[in-house]
Amino acid sequence: MVASGYRDYFKVLGVERTANSDSIKRAYRKLAREYHPDMNPGNAEAEGRFKELTEAYEVLSDPQKRRKYEQFGQYWKETSGVRGDGPVGAGFDVDFGRYGNFEDFVNDLLGRFGGPRGASPSSAGFTGGAGFPRSSQRSTLNLDAVTTVQISFPEAFNGTERTLCVNEERVKVLIPKGIRTGARLRLKGKGNLQPGTGKRGDLYLNIEVQPHLIWRLEGEHLLAELPVSLDELALGAVVTVVTPDGEVQVNIPSGTPPGRSLRLKGKGWHLNGCRGDLIFSLTMTLPEKWSNEELKLLQELQRVRCNDPRKSWLKSATF
Repeated sequence: MVASGYRDYFKVLGVERTANSDSIKRAYRKLAREYHPDMNPGNAEAEGRFKELTEAYEVLSDPQKRRKYEQFGQYWKETSGVRGDGPVGAGFDVDFGRYGNFEDFVNDLLGRFGGPRGASPSSAGFTGGAGFPRSSQRSTLNLDAVTTVQISFPEAFNGTERTLCVNEERVKVLIPKGIRTGARLRLKGKGNLQPGTGKRGDLYLNIEVQPHLIWRLEGEHLLAELPVSLDELALGAVVTVVTPDGEVQVNIPSGTPPGRSLRLKGKGWHLNGCRGDLIFSLTMTLPEKWSNEELKLLQELQRVRCNDPRKSWLKSATF
């Protein structure tokens, strides 16, 4: 325990008298961690040093107290109506038992002595298991936490489960099937923790569904382009396609023009216990290179073809 009387708080924290609030905060964090009673069990000297550091930080982090301290020196407390002849830490009695760990104490202290007030709900990005920040605010503040959870398109369709690490607690989250980008899930009592009180806010998960290479969502319907060949459109065919429910066979009627849609009812997105439709837009795909036999057949088709594809177009294009 350091003797009572005047203490040079700048020397206590090891900073220059011109140090700004950030430098003072960094110095306190470093030294407080070194001398915290949890790090030095049963060491009365370390506990006294810790209280001295805390008293110094309390004064230098408060602009009004710091001005009085710099102006009146050892008599600064008398100008505030606080006696200065008590033991170290007088007027600042720390109950270490109410804190779960060192971070709880420091965050709570920084909130009380110069920390931000009236902050908005804490926000943390999902990093595959990273913890959410602990709140350093008092009970009047919002302890809710918000994060974004990205899931794949198939996970959104089928539903999935995520395990998040929230304040060192592993929390399982069930994400229902049919969820969409912009949906928000609420986990009650799993938000930020207020040190020393045990109070917790809620955790809100903003869902972000990653786009699919083939499928896209339009209302409750699933849409995709289905590549088909020239002969499949002209002659008709039964083709195998992949759907969210597995492979199925689709009939393409003969003479189907490209761009025509085929609809599979009840095979689309989940919505309120029902299913939308699955819609394929037929897209004619030509090969990058034709075989000699294919070219011969095309030349024969050209010779016998009786339809002029531009006949109606020429009439409409006349000025």
